Amino acid sequence: MKPEKLRYLIMTIDPVHVGTGGYRLGRVDNAIVREPGTNLPKIPGTSLHGAIRSAAAMRYGMPESSGQRPQGTPAKNPIVYTFGAGEDGGFISGVVSIYDARILLFPVASHDGPVWITTAPVLREAGFTGGEAPSQQDSVLLAGTLQGIETGFAVGWLMLNIERQDVSLSAPSEGNWQDQPALKEALFRVVIVHESLFSEMVNSGLEVRTSVAIKPETGAAEDGALFTYEAIPRATFLFFDAVIDDYHGGQQVNFPNFEYDGLKPAGPAGVLSHGLDLLEYLGVGGMGTRGFGRIVVVGEPISSKNTGGAA
Repeated sequence: MKPEKLRYLIMTIDPVHVGTGGYRLGRVDNAIVREPGTNLPKIPGTSLHGAIRSAAAMRYGMPESSGQRPQGTPAKNPIVYTFGAGEDGGFISGVVSIYDARILLFPVASHDGPVWITTAPVLREAGFTGGEAPSQQDSVLLAGTLQGIETGFAVGWLMLNIERQDVSLSAPSEGNWQDQPALKEALFRVVIVHESLFSEMVNSGLEVRTSVAIKPETGAAEDGALFTYEAIPRATFLFFDAVIDDYHGGQQVNFPNFEYDGLKPAGPAGVLSHGLDLLEYLGVGGMGTRGFGRIVVVGEPISSKNTGGAA
């Protein structure tokens, strides 16, 4: 069976914190994961994979199929068939690979209200059309309702020159992305910046919070336990790919007869979709009990089968 690539568009509805697992010197104590080459924050595919698997196992009433040592056999368990199993389950490889979620549109404040910044290469890679790169480092291109501004455009902490004010961006026609209200609103308020500024502007616009440990005996703050952490802010749009390589040759013996609480997974793609939908309630990453982590899927995934392999 030919592998299928699904491209998902997601939006954060809470700040998302996927930490590096330790402390560092600098602006915050607990930093989030970044791409080495661009220094841009991301949601690692490993984090998405674990969260989606756990959510799908919960949705299908199979909690034993999540965690570090999932139980079950592929012939009877759609979670194990889709995501694989660990040591106690017999080292069974799954059929779904999930890759890093990368930032597409990042929200920042401006003198004309909230806007979303991006770059032309990122828009092209995600399949959007109508965006072009500014010719100068200190210039921006404005889309949609951001028109009629005669002076420079103050976005974030920068005052940049306006190169064009008539940019019209279009989402891919597949996946029904263009009809989603949240994305339509964002595309009317997009600011395309130069690649050399994007990483610095994103990192300067991350949400930073301060917390302190509480003594359970007294309910008061514990001395010396103050710490700061950063997160990708809410209303950030990201995209990621998932590849379904059903090396079993389509013999999904566990799916046709499986049903839980009226829910029937339509193969590995159905398991993936059902788990991802539940992240609107369960979230991904750390600080979940402090209001972090929830994401929502925007539209439907774009399949490479529907686009001739150009998703």
